[in-house]
Amino acid sequence: MNIQRYYAVDVVNGPGTRCTLFVSGCEHQCRGCYNQSTWRPDAGVPFTLAMEEQLIADLNDRRIPRQGLSLSGGDPLHPRNVPHIRRLVKRVRRECPDKDIWLWTGYQRAELNAAQRAVVAEIDVLIDGRFIEAEKDARLPWRGSRNQQIWYLRQPQGERAESDTAEHHAEECDAQRPRRESPVQHQQRGHADRG
Repeated sequence: MNIQRYYAVDVVNGPGTRCTLFVSGCEHQCRGCYNQSTWRPDAGVPFTLAMEEQLIADLNDRRIPRQGLSLSGGDPLHPRNVPHIRRLVKRVRRECPDKDIWLWTGYQRAELNAAQRAVVAEIDVLIDGRFIEAEKDARLPWRGSRNQQIWYLRQPQGERAESDTAEHHAEECDAQRPRRESPVQHQQRGHADRG
């Protein structure tokens, strides 16, 4: 698996302070995509074991507490990425159990194959759907276009779960999200314009 960028400290792609990994490879190649440089699976640099070790160390660093890991791209669920992403998220679950995992994909949840669903079973939040330029909405948190949905797959720690697999559509997410927006949050919408 190749990656484009790794941010050890990120406040743009998901809630709180996070580690964010932008992987290479995307079959969707959406018109207006913010990260076109990530489309080719061989773009960027190989994701090495040393990089993975650093990511785990960063997630566990108590000097700069991170809320979790964000996986974006490109597309973490691109067929070439799936085995590597699955191994990574399983390791994060095992070695960083208090961290949440967010993942952005251009695939819709309903069209995922068995291998992709196995990855999704290990994460907390899935943002799915291709970026559609005609549905672009700068007011949306963590998404680039209105068709994209945020799926909360696990209840955050400390919250009473109504079910083990709580799923909320994007509209419910928007109703719960604060309306104030910082310049950093404004910048994040560019990162959400993924295909």
